[in-house]
Amino acid sequence: MGSQVLQILRQGVWAALSGGWYQDPHQGAGVNALHLYLWLFLLGFPFTLYMALPSSMMIVAVYCPVIAALFIVLKMVNYRLHRALDEGEIVERNATERMDRGAKTEQSNVSAKRKDSNGPSDPGGGIEMSEFIREATPPVGCSSRNSYAGIDPNNQVGSGFSRLGTAATIKGKFSSTLYETGGCDMSLVNFEPAARRASNICDTDSHVSSSTSVRFYPHDLLSLPQIRLNRLLTIDTDLLEQQDIDLSPDLQDHMQPQEEAAQKVKQYYRFWILPKLWISVNFDRLTLLALFDRNREILENVLAVILAILVAFLGSVLLIEGFFKDIWVFQFCLVIASCQYSLLKSVQPDSSSPRHGHNRIIAYSRPVYFCLCCGLIWLLDYGSRNISTTRFRLYGMAFTNPLLLLSARDLVIVFTLCFPIVFFIGLLPQVNTFVMYLCEQLDIHVFGGNATTSLLAALYSFICSIVAVALLYGLCYGALKDSWDGQHIPVLFSIFCGLLVAISYHLSRQSSDPSVLFSLVQSKFFPNSEDKNPEDPLSEVKDPLPEKLRNSVSERLQSDLIVCIVIGVLYFAIHVSTVFTVLQPILSYVLYALVGTVGFVAHYVLPQLRKQLPWHCFSHPLLKTKEYYQFEVRNAAHVMWFEKLHIWLLFVEKNVIYPLIVLNELSSSAKNIASPKKLDTELGALMITIAGLKLLRSSFSSPTCQYVTVIFTVLFFTFDYKSFTETMLLDLFFMSILFSKLWELFYKLRFVYTYIAPWQITWGSAFHAFAQPFAVPHSAMLFVQAAVSAFFSTPLNPFLGSAIFITSYARPVKFWERDYNTKRVDHSNTRLASQLDRNPGSDDNNLNSIFYEHLTRSLQHSLCGDLLLGRWGNYSTGDCFILASDYLNALVHLIEIGNGLVTFQLRGLEFRGTYCQQREVEAITEGVEEDEGFCCCEPGHLPHMLSFNAAFGQRWLAWEVLVTKYVLEGYSITDNSAASMLQVFDLRKILTTYYVKGIIYYVTTSPKLEEWLANETMQEGLRLCTDRNYVDVDPTFNPNIDEDYDHRLAGISRESFCMIYLNWIEYCCSRREKPLDSSKDSPLVTLCYGLCVLGRRALGTASHHMSSNLESFLYGLHALFKGDFRISSIRDEWIFADMELLRKVVVPGIRMSLKLHQDHFTSPDEYDDPSVLYEAITTHEENLVIAHEGDPAWRSAVLSNSPSLLALRHVMDDGTNEYKIIMLNKRYLSFRVIKVNKECVRGLWAGQQQELVFLRNRNPERGSIQNAKQALRNMINSSCDQPIGYPIYVSPLTTSYSDSHEQLKEILGGAISLGNIRNFIVSTWHRLRKGCGAGCNSGGNIEDSDAGGGASCTSNNATINESQSSMSQGGGNATTGQGPGAVQHPPVAPHPTALPAAHPPTHPSTLGTSHSSHSVQSSLVRHSPARASVASHSSYCYGSRHSSLRTSTTGFVPCRRSSTSQISLRNLPSSIQSRLSMVNQMEPTGQTGVSAQHGLPSSSSSSQSIPACKQHALVGFLGTDGGSNATETQSGGNASPANQMQAKKDDVIYRIQLMDPSQVLEGINVSKRKELQWPDEVIRLKAGRNSWKDWSPQEGMEGHVIHRWVPCSRDPSSRSHIDKTILLVQIEDKYVAVVETGVLELGAEV
Repeated sequence: MGSQVLQILRQGVWAALSGGWYQDPHQGAGVNALHLYLWLFLLGFPFTLYMALPSSMMIVAVYCPVIAALFIVLKMVNYRLHRALDEGEIVERNATERMDRGAKTEQSNVSAKRKDSNGPSDPGGGIEMSEFIREATPPVGCSSRNSYAGIDPNNQVGSGFSRLGTAATIKGKFSSTLYETGGCDMSLVNFEPAARRASNICDTDSHVSSSTSVRFYPHDLLSLPQIRLNRLLTIDTDLLEQQDIDLSPDLQDHMQPQEEAAQKVKQYYRFWILPKLWISVNFDRLTLLALFDRNREILENVLAVILAILVAFLGSVLLIEGFFKDIWVFQFCLVIASCQYSLLKSVQPDSSSPRHGHNRIIAYSRPVYFCLCCGLIWLLDYGSRNISTTRFRLYGMAFTNPLLLLSARDLVIVFTLCFPIVFFIGLLPQVNTFVMYLCEQLDIHVFGGNATTSLLAALYSFICSIVAVALLYGLCYGALKDSWDGQHIPVLFSIFCGLLVAISYHLSRQSSDPSVLFSLVQSKFFPNSEDKNPEDPLSEVKDPLPEKLRNSVSERLQSDLIVCIVIGVLYFAIHVSTVFTVLQPILSYVLYALVGTVGFVAHYVLPQLRKQLPWHCFSHPLLKTKEYYQFEVRNAAHVMWFEKLHIWLLFVEKNVIYPLIVLNELSSSAKNIASPKKLDTELGALMITIAGLKLLRSSFSSPTCQYVTVIFTVLFFTFDYKSFTETMLLDLFFMSILFSKLWELFYKLRFVYTYIAPWQITWGSAFHAFAQPFAVPHSAMLFVQAAVSAFFSTPLNPFLGSAIFITSYARPVKFWERDYNTKRVDHSNTRLASQLDRNPGSDDNNLNSIFYEHLTRSLQHSLCGDLLLGRWGNYSTGDCFILASDYLNALVHLIEIGNGLVTFQLRGLEFRGTYCQQREVEAITEGVEEDEGFCCCEPGHLPHMLSFNAAFGQRWLAWEVLVTKYVLEGYSITDNSAASMLQVFDLRKILTTYYVKGIIYYVTTSPKLEEWLANETMQEGLRLCTDRNYVDVDPTFNPNIDEDYDHRLAGISRESFCMIYLNWIEYCCSRREKPLDSSKDSPLVTLCYGLCVLGRRALGTASHHMSSNLESFLYGLHALFKGDFRISSIRDEWIFADMELLRKVVVPGIRMSLKLHQDHFTSPDEYDDPSVLYEAITTHEENLVIAHEGDPAWRSAVLSNSPSLLALRHVMDDGTNEYKIIMLNKRYLSFRVIKVNKECVRGLWAGQQQELVFLRNRNPERGSIQNAKQALRNMINSSCDQPIGYPIYVSPLTTSYSDSHEQLKEILGGAISLGNIRNFIVSTWHRLRKGCGAGCNSGGNIEDSDAGGGASCTSNNATINESQSSMSQGGGNATTGQGPGAVQHPPVAPHPTALPAAHPPTHPSTLGTSHSSHSVQSSLVRHSPARASVASHSSYCYGSRHSSLRTSTTGFVPCRRSSTSQISLRNLPSSIQSRLSMVNQMEPTGQTGVSAQHGLPSSSSSSQSIPACKQHALVGFLGTDGGSNATETQSGGNASPANQMQAKKDDVIYRIQLMDPSQVLEGINVSKRKELQWPDEVIRLKAGRNSWKDWSPQEGMEGHVIHRWVPCSRDPSSRSHIDKTILLVQIEDKYVAVVETGVLELGAEV
């Protein structure tokens, strides 16, 4: 602990004060002396010149050239020395030959070139050790523990040392005869890549050798036993760090002479001064790096020299100008010296450095800031001496007052003199961060822009804003120069206002990151610029996200092209109409009242009512979603009425109210601002443009808190300080900036109060207990820091996690300066050798990171729309949310919020976190509704209210629960222990059997089967297997796990194989389109036998021939599952004739067997039937992705939203070694959304970065990461970038667009583009033309014409159209079934939306001419094919799918009871009348919800009304006989063709409306028990979630019933397996099985 404190004081405190110089005890006296003298020279030289010479330019003339010469020489020599170490020659000489330098260097066999890993030629990774003789020995004195063993030509094994950061190149010195005489290549175990180690001394970015392919020539090793050689060759990398203590004595004897020889070898580098003149350099790179920092590029050296000269010039100019007196001259010289010295040897690590190790950028911070401050001092002084007027005043303050400029100059001078303290505390960021922060802050607060995602994005967005202001400034200036009066505003100003709104709208909808836009332009103009490597294994795996983002940006640009023109013209027309001048001041009051009311309702009342704990008083939301009480969410979130209200209020607020307010203020304030009394025309036009652009862009992008700013500004400058107003436009502009800072201060103070509240403080260490009372007397300083940090938007972080707060340096909203993203370890980025031997990335964290990546993609699709719908409450730039589910805990950081776009970053935490994380997860997931405490007693609480203690506790948290049922698409994870599933031999035998059957399935279904059977090489390799008595007696076969094991022959014979699997082979062959010979002696059986034997032998080989051992069996199973097949037998080498057999047959076979083995537990005997097994494999192939988690195909399948996935996971983490079967099923997940105080997150992140980087606290149990439930300290700190935190996944910055949210598009409509407009016009014209034409020809109305000739029923007259039946041109042709269960495919509406029966069309409609009808006095009789019942009094008639003019494609209208159009039952045959009477008696009362009429009256009774639209249903019920009789009865009259059709009961197609989606049987089609007999196999495969993919049946959807299953039916094809009727419904192109109680019958389809 003491040494660490001293190191911090030396390298941290003292080095920060001096600019980089400190006494390093680890370096030699020469290095420290050079540093000291150099620093003293840089300090004393300018001070001596100032004291010795008069204050004139002579000081500058002397000082600057000397500094320039010094830095040029030092930088050039340093650069050349590093190049010499990179590319120069290493010369070795013995102690006896040190003087003979020239002769020694001529020997080429002892010198060679070598590349350092820092050089540009080695981008990273190790140097392959091709031959085992070291050529480049690192210089003596290098500290390293990485050794390697080598063998020299004299049969001696040597040990060398490889310097950290230097990849040792090994080259051989064998003679040519040795290469030619039998040198053999031995297969050796490759060395694993060594971990990259960060060095605090130098930034080497180096690797130890990553891979070694070692070649040995055993001629020189005959004296060593083979076993000792193997021990030497297979030594692990970690063991190489030891001193070979486990080697045998005789092997150590071989090594001793070589070690003694190595100790006598001295090395030096040749440093060439001239082509034939060189000197020797006797130090190494570490010594050179300890002397000076390395500048890798020439440009860096040039920049360092320029900055040093600029510091000298500006510093000397300020000295001779007399800005500093007395002791401050020395202080200023100290600042100059620290800035210059940091260019030679910088402070590492700096207090504002965002990364561990050497930071190359931080070295330029001090000189750059020094130059900026000196330039600012000179400009302010110049301005104060040359400006004598106070022309421009704002709020009574003259910004051009010389006294004010002098005060600012003195403030900058003091700040410059405090540079050592400023950089020690870390108040200034590194240069690139400062530029990004400055551009972002200017763009947000001055131009109304958004947060940025990178330095390039900040510059791009800032430049776009400057260009927009420049374009608008000319119009505004020209309009202000024109004549104005009270009732007339120049037209040019109206044009300016229209363009201002249009440009602001466009800028608010564009992301600050131009990379997607550049990619879109590149794809349009240079579509073939991306060259793909066909040999790349990842070339087939395509990420869909980039293309999706390009399409979104393209769609938004097309929409903006139209909308901006419309907006510009519209607001120009409104402004030019003088409405803003005539209606004053009433219009202003109305607009202010509107914005206050709408904003208060949309941004305060509705979010509070929807919170989990509204106002922290109620125990549940007052406005609940449909999913609130659902235990398990099965569908997407339902759009509620208050969500629609919220989105429409938001739409009106930001697109109508705010633009009108801004235009109103522009009209009333422009002339006043541009008057000579205010800002004059030039500056006034600029301020008007900037203020208008800022207010409009900010209101378009994030209108959450705008209403508060507007109302407060109006009240403040109208009633409180009316005399101080500078026109309402400028008041709104400046108050918007002030309010953003006040909101930030409010969040900081809430964080501080919550964090240091004494009743809930959690001390993580003894220092916390000391700091808590110590911070109390310094509360005033804390509040001052909070105000300052709010003004500069800097984090306020707790020091070491305690109650002491300090201000950190300024950061952008993005916060993290490095673009750190988690890199998933899989087979695409690891070496093949490591995949086979050590299985990298097998820890749970790496494997589980894919779920957070999929969660990021789901959020990219829906986050922006959900935010706009108010599902996450109020939000603003920089807000942080935590998504908590059963196992997923992710922090979502909102960075950029635009108009219809949100850029966010997701940070996924560990599934099984630490103890502290689990305590905080419990805090955010547990409910407080049951708390009944009141102080120290428990009297209870009011109904639906929180108790006093719960309400008080919720107010003292830095977080709050917003939503408990946020629905998002994801994967449910099910893991089963593979050991428990394969514990007994019988279960392993079942797995092996399915393995063999899987191989047979894949080989018979392969399109290359005939090619394989004709392959001569395979025939020759399988020639022995063709013998009927052939038996394979490999010892790897086991009677316990091989079902076809022949005990008599002690192996697997062809006969025993055929006895078990021939039936399966024959069935698989019969399913081929072109069946092959599958007899017992056929080549197909021979191929299957050979493959199955090969596959099981590979399994035994991978299991180390110990299949009886469970652990070995699981190891072999996992090896085969990931594709590691070892062909160890010469009898299996025929497989190399075509490796597709392994890749496309054996590998899928072992993977499918795992799934079939899982299915075996649910239905053990189901797969005994070959047809069932075949269909199961086929279904799994279509709907299930089975792959190893390290396979890139696994990640591609997850990101492509595959419905189901399966993998075998081998977990080696924390000493565990277990195998799990992972099953993923795509479904909707329910998350809790917790909003965290964003200043709490920023403060804790900044504290962790300072503690780990600058203070070097590496204690894994440090107090700053202990749990603090009131601030979620552990969860927030663990989400930091690695290695500061430990998230398992950090997403790249991802942008979500509102256009991809389907529910939002249904409410507001989709994007407006030329193509969409054209399609709308064409479709509307076709509908109108078709409707008008049909109405004119037949006398019907447009609606019935559009319905395609469907019959229409009204209360006055119901007629049957004789010319337009259901077979006419408008309607679809009904497909008549051929028997029970026949499949019918009626026309389906492309967008089925329900029309409630309670809202029928009120207009009467008739079609065709009325025919004579026969009166019958009875109740309305109707038959539905779904049930034998009497119809209700409310019935319906239907049109075809085209009736969109009436009911927006609902396809039906209500059919009223008819009193005139009737059909007489007296003329019907007696059989028909008796059948109707029987139906009436069979119908139970109340079955359909309405009273049914029992019995039929006599033929002489009064008539019974039968609507025309029901006559076809009646005929369908009567059957063939009744239909023919009825036809004969009406043959004399003008009967409708509909009455002449003869149809069976099952042929009537009718429609239903889905009322209860929970009654849908979404998995009945893949059930293993085959409960239902389906009418068609194709329909069965499509009638479930496995085929629907992202689609799901919703309430209100309509469809056609094409099949029914009735309980206890005699016909097996129509028999339901439950006590309810099941309907098979066709909705669009989907098939849905639903229980009859979950639908509403709409009637028959005509």
